[in-house]
Amino acid sequence: MLNFKNVSLRRGPNVLFSQASFTIHQGQKVGLTGANGAGKSSLFALLRGELHTDEGDFSMPPGLEVAHVAQETPAVACSAIDYVIDGDQELRRLQKQLSAAEQTGDGLKLAELHAALDIIGGYTAEARAARLMNGLGFRPDQEQNPVGSFSGGWRMRLNLAQALMCRSDLLLLDEPTNHLDLDAVIWLQDWLCKYPGTLLLISHDRDFLDAIASHIAHIEQQKIELYTGNYSAFEKMRAEKLAQQQSAFEKQQREIAHIQSFVDRFKAKATKAKQAQSRIKSLERMELIAQAHVDSPFNFSFRKPQKMPNPLLKLQEAGIGYGTTIVIDGAELTLAPGDRIGLLGPNGAGKSSLIKVLAGEMQPLAGEILIADALNIGYFAQHQLEQLRIDESPLQHLQRLDKQATEKDLRNYLGGFDFRGDKVLEPVGPFSGGEKARLVLAILVYQNPNLLLLDEPTNHLDLEMRHALSVALQDYEGAMLIVSHDRHLLRSVTDQLLLVADGKVRPFDGDLDDYRSWLTEQTKNEEPPEDVPNQSLSRKDQRKLDAERRQKNKPLLDALKKAELAVENLHREQYELEQQLADPAVYQNQEKERLKQLLARKTRIDKDLEEAEAEWLEAETKLEEAG
Repeated sequence: MLNFKNVSLRRGPNVLFSQASFTIHQGQKVGLTGANGAGKSSLFALLRGELHTDEGDFSMPPGLEVAHVAQETPAVACSAIDYVIDGDQELRRLQKQLSAAEQTGDGLKLAELHAALDIIGGYTAEARAARLMNGLGFRPDQEQNPVGSFSGGWRMRLNLAQALMCRSDLLLLDEPTNHLDLDAVIWLQDWLCKYPGTLLLISHDRDFLDAIASHIAHIEQQKIELYTGNYSAFEKMRAEKLAQQQSAFEKQQREIAHIQSFVDRFKAKATKAKQAQSRIKSLERMELIAQAHVDSPFNFSFRKPQKMPNPLLKLQEAGIGYGTTIVIDGAELTLAPGDRIGLLGPNGAGKSSLIKVLAGEMQPLAGEILIADALNIGYFAQHQLEQLRIDESPLQHLQRLDKQATEKDLRNYLGGFDFRGDKVLEPVGPFSGGEKARLVLAILVYQNPNLLLLDEPTNHLDLEMRHALSVALQDYEGAMLIVSHDRHLLRSVTDQLLLVADGKVRPFDGDLDDYRSWLTEQTKNEEPPEDVPNQSLSRKDQRKLDAERRQKNKPLLDALKKAELAVENLHREQYELEQQLADPAVYQNQEKERLKQLLARKTRIDKDLEEAEAEWLEAETKLEEAG
């Protein structure tokens, strides 16, 4: 479907990649990875026809409907839902033609256009748009608000909804989770898994990539290599290649030893609590992850805090909100050294407000907050990026913090965050969002806090930096409280989850998979039938019901997993055969018998794959019907 043959692409004098040859087939979901500046966004521009190859040939079928997320949103006066519906351009074309036919009274044309509208689902377009907006966190009462009334982050969500509204053959998504909370990320993940077209996805969220991608296209050292499987499978294959390099192997062993020491410490303290056991399983995979990041440009760690009072901070009967509106009532929270807490909860429930109160940026409306004398807070939030001095360099920012430090020591420190050479002297104004986020984190780490409050710290960070941050946080000895849509980070560095919902803060009894189930139940229960009484179940009874439901659906889940595995294996075999058939040597006279065998296998695999996909669809449909 998308054919690259010896493709080279440059931006100015710089070669982004060269001699790239691979094929992306219809329906495949490809994660595009690589360091910042490697050429991921330029590859998207090539697919959109905005750039052309410098060498080689790129081809795609004519008439393909390509959808992508616009980077700018005009402050237009039209309603949000109309803006989303605009994503279905064929629908808008038919509506214009329908309006013209009505004015001329062309009955035959009107009948033809109404039939065409029915075929493309035009009469359900508004309902489709409303579902997309709801999934991305918009309330029903916001659908008619003008686009210009939304903030920048919410406009980006509207752009995403508009791209999803398009009935596209090819969907290009560049960091779609950057402006989303965890609830919206989970919804988008489920939507993309069911998307029938071809998907190319740039993302630094490894859990998101793992759940969606069937292939990974990785750009490094001016080459693109296509790997079969999700991001974890790619990491394993890349790790095996890198481990063969002696220098990389030595660094890898040091990283593994560091992680293993942390795993051992955690296991020694772990109870049989579900969250703790889940985290141990996650950490046991980190040796493999470390192998795939041996050539990371990032290397930093938190020093041991100078003072560690216990408790560090305490909320008592706190009311949290704005003006006279209380969002969270009666919050009780004590933070002590070693606490590692992840905050969960629906959008608007008050997670960021809670962190702002803890950080001292807001005062509680009721109750009190008790603070230790030696409390030293390291607070990361998106507005912190805006507080950087745009005319000063990274070096100057650190010199403001520590006037006694030598330039050499500060340069070495900044090098751990990949600010090297002249970069440490450049003003931060033109820096990318990722570079600014790294600098804010560098400043935060340098101040040696004993309490970390992190509100979406991974926004704008690439996979390498996210990995370095998770490793540093694992060894951090103070207390931390994190809000993040990056589930891998939450699994790796937290051992306690709190749920902010229904105006309360309470412990969440379960892991992130249970939270996903909780979200699904909340969505189902938002509008209960009027004739069904609202019965309150105890936690014990709810767990019993959940267990019975899982047991009842186990045969369907097993069938679905079996079908998914069969499709994945057949896709892999199909891809390998296609690679062999792409070799010109196989068409030489002396290879006739081998070619015949390959073509016979390809025919059989194609048939088996078609049957396996039908079984997968049937299993998924049965599971959905069973709830």
